[in-house]
Amino acid sequence: MRQESFDFLQKYLNNPSPTGFEKEGQQIWLEYLKPYIDTHFVDTYGTVVGVINPEAEYKVVIEAHADEISYFVNFITESGFLYLRKNGGSDPLVAPSKRVNIHTKKGIVKAVFGWPAIHVRKPDQDKAPTIETVFLDCGAASKEEVEEMGIHVGSVVTFEDEFMVLNDKFYVGRALDNRIGGFMIAEVARRLQEEDKKLPFGLYIVNAVQEEIGLRGAEMIAHRIKPDVAIITDVTHDTQSPMYEKKTSGDLFCGKGPVITYGPAVQNNLRDLIIETAQSAEIPFQRAAATRATGTDTDAFAYSNAGVAAALISLPLKYMHTTVETVHKDDVQHVIDLIYETVLRIEDKQDFRYFS
Repeated sequence: MRQESFDFLQKYLNNPSPTGFEKEGQQIWLEYLKPYIDTHFVDTYGTVVGVINPEAEYKVVIEAHADEISYFVNFITESGFLYLRKNGGSDPLVAPSKRVNIHTKKGIVKAVFGWPAIHVRKPDQDKAPTIETVFLDCGAASKEEVEEMGIHVGSVVTFEDEFMVLNDKFYVGRALDNRIGGFMIAEVARRLQEEDKKLPFGLYIVNAVQEEIGLRGAEMIAHRIKPDVAIITDVTHDTQSPMYEKKTSGDLFCGKGPVITYGPAVQNNLRDLIIETAQSAEIPFQRAAATRATGTDTDAFAYSNAGVAAALISLPLKYMHTTVETVHKDDVQHVIDLIYETVLRIEDKQDFRYFS
């Protein structure tokens, strides 16, 4: 990876971008993207769209989502402890002893998820942490002291863990789900511009907000763009670590390539074009099956407007919704390559219908 791309990746991943509060991360992403697009727009809730060939009638979307799971302060005790609500699929099981940032108008306030020591816990207390039992300690001795720090009900809480490289093979950090996707689609746009590729259609590079609470950003922007085609990238589970049941979760590996999904929301002809592209370009890939929904922004685009030809290219990831989400460097490059090569194979006004 070139150094400028790597520097952007680190900066973008380390910046907090909690669901509903993605503004700063979106600004970082847009500044990186601007040299590679013709124009851009931002919607009411913060989804950012970079556009190449904005005057073209036929519209192709490549999309990722920008938000990360987090917490809200929900209750402040008289003695200064904070209880929380989830913002997205946050996992209280990984919270105890973690350090966090509480976002206030006065700036970041540091805090920790406290937990009783093993010496003093009673057997009936040795249960998995839940949202009702985890709490934050910000060093305050009273509710008034907490409020003087700028903390209030509704303040957003994110983990402070940052990006690292593991064994020179893996990228590790919080919120790779799915800002790594935003990085990958931005790299596609960069390659198109730097390699002077001329597209016969409009390409919309979409970094959507609020995926973690129900695909909401994609839902809104799909109705605004009204695309003809949408290629979504998100993460999926590597199932090789302990405790995964492959009979239900599939047999997927970090390091063996992008995952192409089969399912009702995935348009078969578009999916087949992606598979043919991978085979022709000698890009390794894996296959996965979805049930009623993919659980990604693919669903929001597929079922928008009069129906959009949509497909999903996933990045295998270990330890989803933890602070050590892990992806293989090769897979990141192969997802970029696959989206790039597929975009070049789409024809102007291509009809993806099964028959007419």
